[in-house]
Amino acid sequence: MTRVLVINSGSSSIKYQLFNMDDESVLASGSIEQIGEAQSLCRHRIHSGSNITESRSDLSVSDHSEGLSHIAVQLRESGAITNLSELFAIGHRVVHGGEAFREPALINHTVLKQIQDMIPLAPLHNPANATGIEITMQQAPDVPQVAVFDTAFHQSIPEHAWRYALPDRLYTEHRIRRYGFHGTSHAYVAKQAATFLGKPLQKINLITLHLGNGASAAAIKQGKSIDTSMGMTPLEGLIMGTRCGDMDPAILFYLGRITNQNNDEIESVLNKESGLKGICGANDMREVHTLAETGNKQARLAIDMYCYRIKKYIGAYYAALGKLDAIVFTGGIGENANWLRAQCCAGLEALGIAIDTNKNTSDSKDIFAIHNEAFTVSLLVIPTNEELEIALQTVDCIRKARH
Repeated sequence: MTRVLVINSGSSSIKYQLFNMDDESVLASGSIEQIGEAQSLCRHRIHSGSNITESRSDLSVSDHSEGLSHIAVQLRESGAITNLSELFAIGHRVVHGGEAFREPALINHTVLKQIQDMIPLAPLHNPANATGIEITMQQAPDVPQVAVFDTAFHQSIPEHAWRYALPDRLYTEHRIRRYGFHGTSHAYVAKQAATFLGKPLQKINLITLHLGNGASAAAIKQGKSIDTSMGMTPLEGLIMGTRCGDMDPAILFYLGRITNQNNDEIESVLNKESGLKGICGANDMREVHTLAETGNKQARLAIDMYCYRIKKYIGAYYAALGKLDAIVFTGGIGENANWLRAQCCAGLEALGIAIDTNKNTSDSKDIFAIHNEAFTVSLLVIPTNEELEIALQTVDCIRKARH
């Protein structure tokens, strides 16, 4: 059995999934939250076909080393593995690969150092990603480990799309440019869309919409990303749960003058107090929708703004692609909010985009099409699976390295 453990190490949490890559099934999964606090919530799930057995415990997990040790114990005691050494590989989610990584990398000390060098570009994420790698390298020194980067899929974007209109030295000296994120999700659903439509990935043009608490759009031409809405950081682009998305940069200077807030305080406002939450006080789209349905005007405004921004990106990326085969909705909101999908596509018939109302109400957990067959652009709902994509890229990376 080809077993791959996927680890997503956050600043105060660790999420994991263990896959049998022979059939791409999940054997076990879980998470540890609130690491470093008085009590940490630990979840461990054993998967047997469609049956999932979950156990929960409250422990004091002081750091990531202790957390990863606990995960290894859980995997052994539940019978998922007998020892970490029997794993085919461990795949790590790494948020920022900068310009150094265009594809997954087999981890060695040089690669780890490069990931650490990216910390100024992703100060909230890369430190925790690197810590997870360091600890698992110590705990499973004989198991190949692979870094899979959120930014790598977008390294195919042409320079005219990733450069900002700033002094050239800010790029050459400080690498200020568009990087994009959610790359594993956009890559995964693009491949799924090509298979569903029965076309080679290299001959398909897509707009993929990853809509969750974080949200991004990507223009994918012949299987490669040519533009994406997130920029140097995940703050740019679509309106999100608590992030503002696109805005006039001069607002930052104005805020500093009139509120006397420092840069850190303003950054916190834009990342944690804006988006849906800033407009109507709620950042969960389900709650926002409920509020709007009961007549809350701010919630209705938040939804209208959210969908309008998506619609603008659809139009822009259609123009960038020249020809569009399909739009893909994914992520927690994209997969489940049929009313939102309808609003995002309303009025786009002239572009060959129209929803079939009956198809759009499906509650399928698999891929399904929601477009009106009389129109030229396919509209697909595709459940994302970033962990499986990381596992697939991990296996592919190791097999390439061995040949």
